[in-house]
Amino acid sequence: MYSKYLLIGALLIGPGSAWAHDSKGANGGRVTDAGAYHVEMVVKSSTVDVFVSDAGGKPVTTSGFKGTAILVAGGKSQRIVLEPVDGARLSGSATASLPDQPKGVVQLTAPDGKTVQGKFD
Repeated sequence: MYSKYLLIGALLIGPGSAWAHDSKGANGGRVTDAGAYHVEMVVKSSTVDVFVSDAGGKPVTTSGFKGTAILVAGGKSQRIVLEPVDGARLSGSATASLPDQPKGVVQLTAPDGKTVQGKFD
């Protein structure tokens, strides 16, 4: 009987967690999970901005964070170093123009040294 409720719970939770990935963020970008954080990636031409929030959606100050975005554009991978800007986001520039919604990974290192990554499909 107990396993029946576990199965029902897993089926109900499963689709909800899938919707949390690649959803629309407050800044108009895509949002995905990265460890204990949510990351929103906004791409405009060759500029990549990443906004970090906690599990409750509250913005996290990016001072002390380091980041790298590895994105695919034109069939080629680009590694973009992300640096804190204004304490509100991490930003970097690609060597070539990127599509509005590139596929790839954003890797962040928090001030406490823990590394997390979010995947954008």
